[in-house]
Amino acid sequence: MKFKNVLLASDFDGTLKNDNGIITPDVIEKIKYFISEGGFFTVCTGRIHQGFHLYDPEYINAPVLLGNGAMAYDYVKNEIIFNDAIGDEGIKPFEAVLEKFPEVAFEFYNFNKVCSININEKSERHFTSQNIPFTQVKKVTDAPRPWTKVMILANEQSKEVQDFLENYPEVNFLRNDGEYIEIMRKGIDKGVGLLRLAESLGCDKKDTYAAGDGYNDVEMLVAANAGFVPENGSKEALSVAKYVTRSNNNGCIANAIEILDEIY
Repeated sequence: MKFKNVLLASDFDGTLKNDNGIITPDVIEKIKYFISEGGFFTVCTGRIHQGFHLYDPEYINAPVLLGNGAMAYDYVKNEIIFNDAIGDEGIKPFEAVLEKFPEVAFEFYNFNKVCSININEKSERHFTSQNIPFTQVKKVTDAPRPWTKVMILANEQSKEVQDFLENYPEVNFLRNDGEYIEIMRKGIDKGVGLLRLAESLGCDKKDTYAAGDGYNDVEMLVAANAGFVPENGSKEALSVAKYVTRSNNNGCIANAIEILDEIY
């Protein structure tokens, strides 16, 4: 039981899975070994409950972190461990965005009901590709709260919308160069979620580890005792890596567990 009360949380796409969307058998075997020695292994993803369909008790034995750390969900007990979601404080900033940028599409992710404003082809594909049922609404207040996260599809206006959101500290968002803006409750990110999950499992920070490849993994990599980043990860993630592992196409997580094997 060399890994008793050791937590390893991995980003899903680009870290645990290879570029073909597969968790390869060698990675699964390493995770099973890690678990057999007392470790907790889980996934920390930007996906929300309705869009995460790949839970498998064979290689995940702890609650899954969803919505970029906002929610921890126990798929064995089918219960929420915590949900640090956006409440009524999000109404004002989102209404202001819609007034300033009336063409942007909103996606509101409540645990029980997902809603959209100004849905377009790309936004609808975002739902259908993850088999997420959704309801179209006309006003922000029509979308049931709380929201584990909110996404804005801003297209070419993304930078302007992000600059505008800086005026509203009631919420936290992940600044990026893409068309989608991911918004969480103020003070919430993958790092906060990781440490909260570790505490709920009885894991000390010194025994809490993270692996990720993207800009939205940086806070988690920094919050952990050590962060593992695949060699083909983003420059943002690589800049805070304690350990650079083999690529996600060559067993990033298997390599991380090999390093932990040496540490413990």
